[in-house]
Amino acid sequence: MLSEGGSFMKGMLMGGLFCLVLSLLGSFSPSTESRTEDQHHHHHVKAPSKDELNRLSDSQVQELSNQVRVYCIIMVQPKILVYWATAMDTWSKHCDKAVFYTSESSKALEAIDLKEKDDWARLRKALKHAYENAGDLRWFFVAQPTTFAIIENLKYLVLAKDPSEPFYLGNAMKSGELEYVAYDSGIVLSYEALKRLVHVFQDEDKCPERGRALWKLSDDKQLAVCLKYTGVFAENGEDAHGKGLFNSKSVDSLITDSMKDNPTNVVEGCCSDLAVTFSGMSPNQMQVMMFGVYRLRPYGHDFHDSLTFYPPEGSDND
Repeated sequence: MLSEGGSFMKGMLMGGLFCLVLSLLGSFSPSTESRTEDQHHHHHVKAPSKDELNRLSDSQVQELSNQVRVYCIIMVQPKILVYWATAMDTWSKHCDKAVFYTSESSKALEAIDLKEKDDWARLRKALKHAYENAGDLRWFFVAQPTTFAIIENLKYLVLAKDPSEPFYLGNAMKSGELEYVAYDSGIVLSYEALKRLVHVFQDEDKCPERGRALWKLSDDKQLAVCLKYTGVFAENGEDAHGKGLFNSKSVDSLITDSMKDNPTNVVEGCCSDLAVTFSGMSPNQMQVMMFGVYRLRPYGHDFHDSLTFYPPEGSDND
């Protein structure tokens, strides 16, 4: 009888401990996400307004436009070959340097084979390679091939920003206490931020190559954790009116949402005129975007922008 009572008490104790562990795991779960509108570390990085540009001399504007050059880090896999080919044929031609990093080589398309199946380990290797081969490029844009980017708008966003300062920006999100930049909308890193990141990669306790958590963090959250140890925090990229520039949806999805939420002002409610990225687009939609963004123009209308960003020399794109 005493033995049965002892077993019962042990069962009660073990059950209580198990419930306590579940409770703790639930309180630290990284699954609850929201936009970063609460109190936070990051700033809202805004593109310069027309008035701010007008205060600069022509020589200052030209100097700034020449200095802002972007290294695009595009993560691809053979199983999404059609997206890989489309990104190579469309928006990536507007990067000053576009490098495709793959999990395994493909005879059809050129890329750097990192010989790594794990997504997080492969991203680390790609970032380290970009840092070591950047030359005089000081801005880095990390993207998936399902993302469509307007590189000129990215350059405009960081035009007056100093890449020797640690910038980590894009579509800033929040998961529990962690603030991070969503991978599917594209991630922008300054040279200083990437330098710190590559340095912390060497510290397995702060930034392990193979995750040791009970749950596996997504690549963008793991990136934010590592950067946080270096004093770099997520920042939301916005236009001068506070509208987000990095979108996790396609244009047609954003318009559909706006038709429901802002039926009297669909275009204004959709997205910024200076949007940098759209996500979740099919290859055909990307080709249509290229036509709309770079080629379609109303005859007789002249756009008097204060500065001009040209695609790299030798590019066969517009």
